[in-house]
Amino acid sequence: MADLEAVLADVSYLMAMEKSKCTPAARASKKIQLPDPSVRSVMVKCMEKGGDITFDKIFNQRLGYLLFKDFCQNVLTDPLPQFKFYEEIKGYEKMDSADDRIKKAREIYDTFIMRELLSNSGLYSKASAEHVQKLLHNNAGSKPQKEKEKQEQQEQQTDVPTNLFDPYVEEIFTYLRENSFQRFVDSDKFTRFCQWKNLELNMQLSMNDFSVHRIIGRGGFGEVYGCRKADTGKMYAMKCLDKKRIKMKQGETLALNERIMLSLVSTGQDCPFIVCMTYAFHTPDKLCFILDLMNGGDLHYHLSQHGVFNENEMKFYAAEVILGLEHMHRRYIVYRDLKPANILLDENGHVRISDLGLACDFSKKKPHASVGTHGYMAPEVLSKGTAYDSSADWFSFGCMLYKLLKGHSPFRQHKTKDKHEIDRMTLTMNVELPDTFSQALRDLLEALLQVNIFKKSLIQSSVCTYTNFNLLQRDIDKRLGCRGNGADELKEHPFFIGVDWNIVYQQKYPPPLIPPRGEVNAADAFDIGSFDEEDTKGQSSTGIKFISQQAILKLYS
Repeated sequence: MADLEAVLADVSYLMAMEKSKCTPAARASKKIQLPDPSVRSVMVKCMEKGGDITFDKIFNQRLGYLLFKDFCQNVLTDPLPQFKFYEEIKGYEKMDSADDRIKKAREIYDTFIMRELLSNSGLYSKASAEHVQKLLHNNAGSKPQKEKEKQEQQEQQTDVPTNLFDPYVEEIFTYLRENSFQRFVDSDKFTRFCQWKNLELNMQLSMNDFSVHRIIGRGGFGEVYGCRKADTGKMYAMKCLDKKRIKMKQGETLALNERIMLSLVSTGQDCPFIVCMTYAFHTPDKLCFILDLMNGGDLHYHLSQHGVFNENEMKFYAAEVILGLEHMHRRYIVYRDLKPANILLDENGHVRISDLGLACDFSKKKPHASVGTHGYMAPEVLSKGTAYDSSADWFSFGCMLYKLLKGHSPFRQHKTKDKHEIDRMTLTMNVELPDTFSQALRDLLEALLQVNIFKKSLIQSSVCTYTNFNLLQRDIDKRLGCRGNGADELKEHPFFIGVDWNIVYQQKYPPPLIPPRGEVNAADAFDIGSFDEEDTKGQSSTGIKFISQQAILKLYS
């Protein structure tokens, strides 16, 4: 009977998926009615507490951007040309063809920059114009050149970076902050923004708004289901946390933290490499998060089905994960639980980082708790009382790369499940990398897997050309990603030579593995267990405060 129920659960889920793809999204059955404009004063106080009334926070939200744009173009006496300029730049940055980019760049230069230079309006600095001219100069009017020189010039011209207009973007933002933003906050357009934010805060959802299908994941506090929103037909993942289990394990802080972290990464421009949250509500016995549905399974599941990945395949996943971590770190969030089981695939094979339950905001105070998954936790995380920041994620990233290549964490060669032994090996063990690894990969990982790069044996052997480019480095200051430039340090590493990061962001590189269509890509619905049996989460009791159930429910009321 259980087998039959599992089959029926799978069939129901797959049918819902197909229906969601084939049926156009319906309009909401309920007419949206905004609250009274008087709600502005309440929302202003609420947003001021969270530091949300800033140009950057409002401009980076789709709703805030549209209302601010409307204000600048239709309410101000003198419409601002900066918005048109900014949108043209954003369109340029999204182009994946070098030929298209240079054509668009010249159009932008002629339409906006050259006109401004000729008018001598003083809106932008000469330094910004010189920056663009230097990279885009076509040597018009120069003396006749040899064919070889012309060819070399043309090749240079097509090599324009996606961040060509970054100086202008910064100047646009500075101008808007200083000249228009406060006037926007004092206007009716900001009142409308407050009305929408209040509606968003008090949106009442229940289980009746969703049709729930099979279990696609399970954790310590509850399960993750595939679900379909009744009014739009769109599929989501519903993470249901059991209140009794939360209270019994004193996990109120963790549950509340996940909600906060999801809100932080989901605010503003969505990152295509992080599972974001759309809704949140509660029932008498559950807390429910409605998340992006990733129906392609996770990397641990595919490791068990596909086997280990080669270097080029691993490079694809590494590049997309780097951009996901970069999105978090720019928001001062350290993830703390990077591993293949938390890297989900969409139906096309692109990745998203999931499960932000252990993520932490380090903008005001660095964490020191020993949390994460044994075999992936950085030495500074394992060292009790040691404060850390995003450095911990780059160590875990190195461990994850190793597992994708070898099928196990670098500190689990003997398949031990003793977490204390795993931690000891993480802190003390030298790991020998296979000779089958390319030199670039060895340069990326080799010194990171050593106990101490200052050991005599390491100094005498010059096998590591890029000793300073390391992810698993015990010496944090020398670890790749921790020397002041964050994710850019990884992007510039020789292992990633030839990777166009704009194409990575646009998800234009073909994935090495396409999840089978028409399959659930997960374990049995009634025997799902843990997706990664060898991964045991460690959690420090320090720093976990007991918060009443009423406190966490206030967030959803």
